[in-house]
Amino acid sequence: MADININTVNKYFGDVHVIKDISLDVKSQSFTVLVGPSGCGKSTMLRMIAGLEDINSGTISIDGQVVNDLPPKERNIAMVFQSYALYPHMTVFDNMAFGLKLEKRSKDEINERVQEAARILQIEDYLQRKPKQLSGGQRQRVAIGRAITRKPKVFLFDEPLSNLDAALRVQMRVELAKLHDELNATMIYVTHDQTEAMTLADDIVVLDEGIVSQKGSPMKLYNTPSNLFVGGFIGSPKMNFIKSTIISKNNDSTEVNLFESSKLTVPKISDISSEGDQVQIGIRPEHLLVNQEGDASWESKVFVVEKLGSGTFLYLEKEGEPLVVEAAGDSNIKVGDTVKIGFNASRCHIFDNSDQAFQ
Repeated sequence: MADININTVNKYFGDVHVIKDISLDVKSQSFTVLVGPSGCGKSTMLRMIAGLEDINSGTISIDGQVVNDLPPKERNIAMVFQSYALYPHMTVFDNMAFGLKLEKRSKDEINERVQEAARILQIEDYLQRKPKQLSGGQRQRVAIGRAITRKPKVFLFDEPLSNLDAALRVQMRVELAKLHDELNATMIYVTHDQTEAMTLADDIVVLDEGIVSQKGSPMKLYNTPSNLFVGGFIGSPKMNFIKSTIISKNNDSTEVNLFESSKLTVPKISDISSEGDQVQIGIRPEHLLVNQEGDASWESKVFVVEKLGSGTFLYLEKEGEPLVVEAAGDSNIKVGDTVKIGFNASRCHIFDNSDQAFQ
């Protein structure tokens, strides 16, 4: 398989600058996920790698070769789209074999490759069916199988599970993870679903308005977000943010206020910060303590309770967005109850007034 190197790439649609000086290295045989909200540029980036969109400046290299001027068919990539894009009048076998026939492969080689892809995807029994006789998940397998038969250097996936129902999405996530392990292929996957990103990726690239906000392993982004955007995007429910002010600081620690009624002492956050500076405290719902003290505590009334079986999410009154707290699945707390919430300083993330995490 192949490394992919993206060097200071820019893309404009008219006067709109959609990809802004992006540089990325994708390791051979890795599963890299591009994630971000709608309009952040992730699908455009994927299409530029595939050769379906021109780039305005910069270079894209696959396996050491600059491919800026190569058409898609010469880049040795295979792409799986959100829509299955199957030929309705062809059987599953013929859909999967279509690209190989265009390459004028022998009948024996075509049969061998299709049968192998069908075995990997567990669709051997469907090879003589037409797409209309298949479920959504089976059709997506056929689309992936069509990509596998070509034995490309790189697989590109553009939100391939977004048309499936919730149960099928989970099943296909597992299938894609198994597929990557079996093929040991270089894969780049685009999604707006951070759960897909967390469960599938070796590396996640978080895009925000055409720039790379952060790149790293799923747990690195979860545990040490570099800015407010990543902290709020990675994780479900998202990280809570609390506006605060630095009260005092010394060589070892910094004291910040908490809802104007309490104080929280956190490790020293930065030499460039000063007393009176505005900061944001970030803490994930599962790191808050229900009816416990912690390093600081605060009381609030519950106005929504979401019971999910394995856990319960409590939504508490707070200026701005509500505070979300994860409690035990068998919690007896109900709407209207007042609860004490404990904060542990070691679990807090502090972001400065430019939304960057203090290092």
